[in-house]
Amino acid sequence: MRLASARGGRNISDEARARLQTLIPMIAERCAEWQKKNSTRRVPLSEVLSRYLRLLESIAGRSTYVALLAQYPQAADRVGRVLAASRWSTDFIVRHPIILDELVDGRVKEMDDFTPVDWTEWTEGLRRALSEAEGDQERQMNILRDAHHSAVFRLLIADLDGRFTVERLADQLSALADAVLNEIIELAWASLRKKHCERPKFAVIGYGKLGGKELGYDSDLDIVFIYDDPDPEADLTYNRLVRRMMSWLTLQTSSGKLFDVDLRLRPNGESGLIVTPLEMFIRYQQNADGRGAWFWEHQALSRARFVAGDADLGRRFEEIRSQVLQMNREPEAAKQNVLDMRKKMLDGHPNRSPYFDVKHDRGGMVDVEFTVQLLVLTFAKDYPELRNNFGNILLLETAARLQLVDQDIAAQAVAAYRRYREVQHEIRLNAGEGLPVRVPAALFQTEREAVKRLWYSVFETDEPSRESN
Repeated sequence: MRLASARGGRNISDEARARLQTLIPMIAERCAEWQKKNSTRRVPLSEVLSRYLRLLESIAGRSTYVALLAQYPQAADRVGRVLAASRWSTDFIVRHPIILDELVDGRVKEMDDFTPVDWTEWTEGLRRALSEAEGDQERQMNILRDAHHSAVFRLLIADLDGRFTVERLADQLSALADAVLNEIIELAWASLRKKHCERPKFAVIGYGKLGGKELGYDSDLDIVFIYDDPDPEADLTYNRLVRRMMSWLTLQTSSGKLFDVDLRLRPNGESGLIVTPLEMFIRYQQNADGRGAWFWEHQALSRARFVAGDADLGRRFEEIRSQVLQMNREPEAAKQNVLDMRKKMLDGHPNRSPYFDVKHDRGGMVDVEFTVQLLVLTFAKDYPELRNNFGNILLLETAARLQLVDQDIAAQAVAAYRRYREVQHEIRLNAGEGLPVRVPAALFQTEREAVKRLWYSVFETDEPSRESN
């Protein structure tokens, strides 16, 4: 074993070395058991052992963590099961070993599908910790990162134990991100020396996975910043606020970073203002002069929601969103707009492999999502239920209940979409967020056909015609 020459290995104390020598035989002995307990994520025994040794290598110079695993066999056992279950979990623990404390903290409650999606208590504890470091921004950044990583680890353990559905896990991860964003607004605003009001008239709007409450462990945050403030220097003030917030979110500290952030869905995209006045946002979305939002931006808006900041401004945004969704759209023109965007996405994600791309190929997740978006943008003016950002599954079920889609066709497509999300989640636990999720095509023929039937029933065409293998 290479622990003596590992990262920080020169600082291994004799006591830590002795504990490691006790741990390693136990780990080697238990690997097979950990592997068996993860029958759906079976990896070779050598890989399980390699993952654990990699963790020990990374913490060898940190006697506290070595002692924790040596003194608490149950914690060492739980770590083994987590490492055996997921490559992503291994990377996460190696990057953030402080989360190991969660395994022996008796105050930590186990989570499951029935745990309320409420991070209020967590936020209160975070605020107490942050107040103790007031005036030390670097320390506060690390406190926030450590708290977030520990919360994610709690969710991860419950997930790997089979105590969460994919939908409920995504709800929790999204609500946690909302809580983090709210705290960062407070912290960034407090750090501004020149400001004209006690609380910012400012809101964060979540798009994409955050907006649809479908966040994964490694998902980027697609967000847009808006403000509604008549102060003459409001634009400068909120620009400074956003730049401070971006540092809090993305800066790499000794405790890592919080999120990667994508601001490209703001009005006018990458050439647009980093933070948008509310009236400008409204004009852009209404597109009265033909220079505002494209149809695909209204597709994106259908998945958007207020996630953090001033509650009154958040309610105003939701009203605007509802009004935009209710705009009169000629049904055939709307269909063609969605078909054109679907073709662009297919061209942008070519798949020349013999495998099925669960997200991008025809009959996959994007087909379901685009179908739901067309139904919303076509019928939201007549059916208030479709104006709610309930997520793709509930919106499709709602459309079926309203007899906008055949109920059997919708039910089969919902089942397929759920299966796709489960498979996507499962694979990304071992392959990472950024890689395409591709699986043997024959295994998902039933699901693909179900989604294609949904597509045809709404669009009345099989186009765009490019087929995956």
